[in-house]
Amino acid sequence: MSFRNRLSFFFILLVILPVLAVALVGILIVRDSEVGKTEAGLEQAKTAAAGLYRESRERAETVARSVAEDEQLAVAVRDRDRAALQDRLEDLARRGGAVRVRLSLAGGQTVEAGGGDAVAPAVTRIVDADGRPAGQMRLSVTTARDYAAVLGSVTGLEVLLTQEDRLLAGSLAAEAEEVGGLPRQGAAELGGERYRVTAVDTTGFDDSMFRVRLLEPEDELDAAISDNTLFIVLILVAFLICALVFALTAARSLQAQIARLLTGARSIGAGDFSVKVPVEGNDDFAALGNEFNSMGRQLEGRLEDLQLERARLRENVRRVGESIGKGLDREALLRIVVRTAVDGVGAECGRAVMRRGSNGTFAEAARAGDVAPYIAAVQAAENAALHAGEAAETTISGATALARPLLAPGPEAGVLGVVSIARQETPFSQGERELFEYLTNQVVISIENADLHETIQRQAVTDELTGLFNHRRFQEVMAAEVERTRRFGQELGLIMLDIDDFKLVNDTYGHLQGDHVLREVAHALRECSREIDEPARYGGEEMAVALPQTGLQGAYEFAERARQRIEGLQIGLLDGAGTLRVTASFGAASLPHSARVDKDALVAAADAALYRAKRTGKNRTVKAE
Repeated sequence: MSFRNRLSFFFILLVILPVLAVALVGILIVRDSEVGKTEAGLEQAKTAAAGLYRESRERAETVARSVAEDEQLAVAVRDRDRAALQDRLEDLARRGGAVRVRLSLAGGQTVEAGGGDAVAPAVTRIVDADGRPAGQMRLSVTTARDYAAVLGSVTGLEVLLTQEDRLLAGSLAAEAEEVGGLPRQGAAELGGERYRVTAVDTTGFDDSMFRVRLLEPEDELDAAISDNTLFIVLILVAFLICALVFALTAARSLQAQIARLLTGARSIGAGDFSVKVPVEGNDDFAALGNEFNSMGRQLEGRLEDLQLERARLRENVRRVGESIGKGLDREALLRIVVRTAVDGVGAECGRAVMRRGSNGTFAEAARAGDVAPYIAAVQAAENAALHAGEAAETTISGATALARPLLAPGPEAGVLGVVSIARQETPFSQGERELFEYLTNQVVISIENADLHETIQRQAVTDELTGLFNHRRFQEVMAAEVERTRRFGQELGLIMLDIDDFKLVNDTYGHLQGDHVLREVAHALRECSREIDEPARYGGEEMAVALPQTGLQGAYEFAERARQRIEGLQIGLLDGAGTLRVTASFGAASLPHSARVDKDALVAAADAALYRAKRTGKNRTVKAE
């Protein structure tokens, strides 16, 4: 085999095959990445579908409560006047925005208003004008078509709603048989088009199951994969062309090499850079041998550099992974950024100081390396950066420090902190300054994202009007506390309260005054609560407090304190024409004194006690039986 053939063989073995393998792996990774993005988007769409369903049901619950509290409807229920019931129910449904409502009375009588494919129904009990239970009401404010339209607008996907073998609504023209054959998850074909499909099951107006299918066309996925694959192929072709040109040039220049140089070439080709080619004389072959030896030394050094670079790359990848996992952890993020800044610009050490406390003093929040030998230069650079409001560099006793303030974005501009790095003697170049500026800018963005995340988390569990926990948070707390009671045998108290004659306040003074009353009562309830107590707005004018480690008597005493505090409130009228006084009725219950050790039993016991307090004169506390 000739030298050229050998060189061609090594070129194919060492260059072309690995590059093809890398390209293939890259294409597979691109495809998996795009498919993963599509699946993640579908999962987010499922979450949006469930959230939209809960929102529709909560709106239905609000309307259902107002309908159930209607006095004319209660009179008609008591009198069993079907015509009056039908008229009043239709009028209340129309005013409340209900699309379908069904009243099921004791004795089997049913009255219904509206119709069609309604979803997300709310179910509530009905009492007649004498306060006696008379049946239940099922009400919905959302049609299947409206739900599908809003869900499609929110997610940007195609939406199909089916109930058993019937197509209720959707954004695609399709037969019910085609839709029924779609899978719950994965790829499917509909109308000659291919889609990625996911589904959510929930209940309709009659508790029958209906399925929400979310579809994303695979054309977009295929286009993204094709674009990325084409980009990889172009890069591969360009690389192979460059490599081929280099190989042909090297082959022509080395074709006349003799046997003793071939031994050295084989050693170098096998990766043994320590072997030296024998050199004799001072002719062209000796010069070529010297070049081979020099090349061996250079490759050995490059290999060491590459190993060091690979180690740094692994560290940077690990650090990026940490930053992804700790993107909302300020302290961890600052440590990663300071470490990256030190490594990225070749500094010896660095630190971040952040503004802390109400007095606005600065304290060290993160550090990389030993800052002590450079502390004078670091502090001087930090002070200069704070004073100038921009990056500053100082040199003291041979130590050079670079600092940049972290400026808060938006109208409330101010200094959040300072990030600084230092090294011995060598000033920082313009490129290093730009890299340092980029990293500090990312810190500000991440801190802003962390603040926004905390705000959203707080808002998600807080009732906007009263500042108490909302109903969702209350249910989570009750589930956790009941589980703790079951596992450790601790007691758990619960009180539920309802403001007496609150509807009269709204009717007499208006809803703004009613909102003010709710805020004042909520404030009084918080003042009575311990740190471990969980006051929440249960719904409307009804509130609840979970009392960990509290028995029935303790819950009763807490309720009495809260009732007396509310009774003593003097709530100013919004028009300034005097004050208003309100009272509240309380029901107290506890676990494990309830019949069953579960959340629903405890809530039901407290609610029943509250109902007895209302019936027996209001403004009082009643213990659960």
